[in-house]
Amino acid sequence: MLDIWVVMPTCLPLVRRRCHACASERFKASGKFRVNANHKLIDAWLLVLCTACGETAKLTVLERENVRSVRPGLLDRLHANDPGLTAELLQDPLVLHRHRIALDWDGAWRLDTGGWEHLDREVIDVLVRFTARIPVRPVRLIAEGCRLSRAETERLITAGTLVSAVRLSGKLPGDFTFTLKR
Repeated sequence: MLDIWVVMPTCLPLVRRRCHACASERFKASGKFRVNANHKLIDAWLLVLCTACGETAKLTVLERENVRSVRPGLLDRLHANDPGLTAELLQDPLVLHRHRIALDWDGAWRLDTGGWEHLDREVIDVLVRFTARIPVRPVRLIAEGCRLSRAETERLITAGTLVSAVRLSGKLPGDFTFTLKR
């Protein structure tokens, strides 16, 4: 029987970027947007706040775009400070690349295993699903989901009783499966 575990965000991740005012490296998304129109051109920014000093920084969403080329739904979401749009933009690889930023997901996600009944079985087949692109070490997820230490999980991988089609070392932001034989 295939169990499904879900890795889901609990809050927005922190933005890793250097603050020009205090040299801190963490910003939190304010959930607010600034929209500015100049004749037929529009600019929009996502505002982020330094966690140390509260200084505001702007992440460009739209830059000198023709107003008619912007989807009306997007414009409405920008004006309404839609929290869902904030989450979408922080997950967008183009936004991350454009601003040379990374996301800090520490403490911003949780693993839902659906209970602990699977721990009694001889063979555990699990599909781990991600509801957002959260880079997490599979060893950490398996250890947490099976109530093992990370060292014990590493020993199971080395012994060949914990197998997967993907490399379990390093971080992985997408779905994977594994089998644990006890």
